Amino acid sequence: MIVLHYTGMPTGAAALERLCAPDSKVSAHYVVFEDGRIVQCVSEDKRAWHAGVSSWAGETDINSRSIGIEIVNPGHEFGYVDFPLRQVAAVISLCKSIATRRGPIAPDRVLAHSDVAPERKEDPGEKFPWALLSDSGIGHWVRPAPLGVAGPRLMLGDYGEAVRRMQRSLKSYGYGIEETGSYDELTRAVVTAFQRHFRPARVDGVADASTILTLRALIETRPRLVA
Repeated sequence: MIVLHYTGMPTGAAALERLCAPDSKVSAHYVVFEDGRIVQCVSEDKRAWHAGVSSWAGETDINSRSIGIEIVNPGHEFGYVDFPLRQVAAVISLCKSIATRRGPIAPDRVLAHSDVAPERKEDPGEKFPWALLSDSGIGHWVRPAPLGVAGPRLMLGDYGEAVRRMQRSLKSYGYGIEETGSYDELTRAVVTAFQRHFRPARVDGVADASTILTLRALIETRPRLVA
């Protein structure tokens, strides 16, 4: 797996210093700066502490199964900004080189930190241009269904079969959620994470028709690696 993060600190220099400090108990394999400069902090054959408590497709030790890439950006707490094209191009190049070195990586296993830890994390966030990565052959992406399309709206407090079906779909794609039929706080967190990655035009944790249709399209177009 490849897991993308933002640094979420005021400067890239401060983030790199923290990632290299043993007492911080956090690390990543790579840091990508705004100008496209890439710094390798951990060898790819070593385990980095970047994902924390997380899961995907039933796997819970994400740190042992993934390469972590920190992308310099102040994040939501310090004035979230767009990712420069030069930086995005460097991320794309890095992901391609990792896939070349380490064998095929399924597109749906190039993920956001928020995908694998939806209750704790929101990075790299809704400004990250996943569509550009997909256009370059990295990650899985479909054009989101438009906002305002007619259909159901599921939200916190709802209960029933429609909620259960949505949870089943999210789980089948890989998110760490069970079919309870209750639109609880975990469900809202997972829907929010999904929107940040796949339907970034509106991130509100409400499973409207646009969100549900986008999820359905992702499942229907999910690529499979051929051995």
